[in-house]
Amino acid sequence: MIELIPAIDIINGQCVRLTQGDYDVKTVYSSNPTEVAIDFEQKGFKRLHVVDLDGAKSHHIVNTDVLRSITSHTSLKVDFGGGLKTDADIEEAFACGASMVTVGSVAVTSPTLFARWLRKYGSERIILGADVRNGMVSINGWKEDSSESLLPFLRYYVEQGVSHVLCTDISRDGMLGGPAFDLYTSVMREYPMLHLIASGGVSSNEDIEELERRGIPAVVFGKAYYEGKIDISKLTQPWV
Repeated sequence: MIELIPAIDIINGQCVRLTQGDYDVKTVYSSNPTEVAIDFEQKGFKRLHVVDLDGAKSHHIVNTDVLRSITSHTSLKVDFGGGLKTDADIEEAFACGASMVTVGSVAVTSPTLFARWLRKYGSERIILGADVRNGMVSINGWKEDSSESLLPFLRYYVEQGVSHVLCTDISRDGMLGGPAFDLYTSVMREYPMLHLIASGGVSSNEDIEELERRGIPAVVFGKAYYEGKIDISKLTQPWV
């Protein structure tokens, strides 16, 4: 059964969604992310993906108050990402109640540091963020493309012990045009042991069902939910 993970992206303490990571193309869906998280839990979801977009832009953790509020008012298993660059950032995220953290840029720019975090906290708490544009891994809030090609990048970290990967196709994020099915299928074909989390482009229940048919272990969705394009009643029985 595919794991369903709703997402809350945060700017200035508000629940928002961007389009293709563009901070200038922003839609605010709620001024109270904690209420959104509580609603997700009441609908039967067990896990939540929280992205500190201010943190991603500022290169350090920012929205700790929101994270702490969500984890103190719900029992959701929260994975938190955005701007985690230092040991202090990681420790603060965990201190605020995050069960896991998603780290992307550091895995590209400081692989030794990422590998140390992986050893220290374990592969169940450190998720490798692999945000992809035109086959290359992007960093720093999707503002820069690295020279890392996705599959070799993943191969290196699988050898380091990574077991959870959040992979976002930036070109599809917030577009409601469907996920990058072939991309995720190719990753799973190469690394069937990974707990791959597909992200970007989900537009309907049918997209989620197709990801499950292709053997993708998990999926993150946001905009499709906020804009009423996903029928939660059909997802929560028996999806969650």
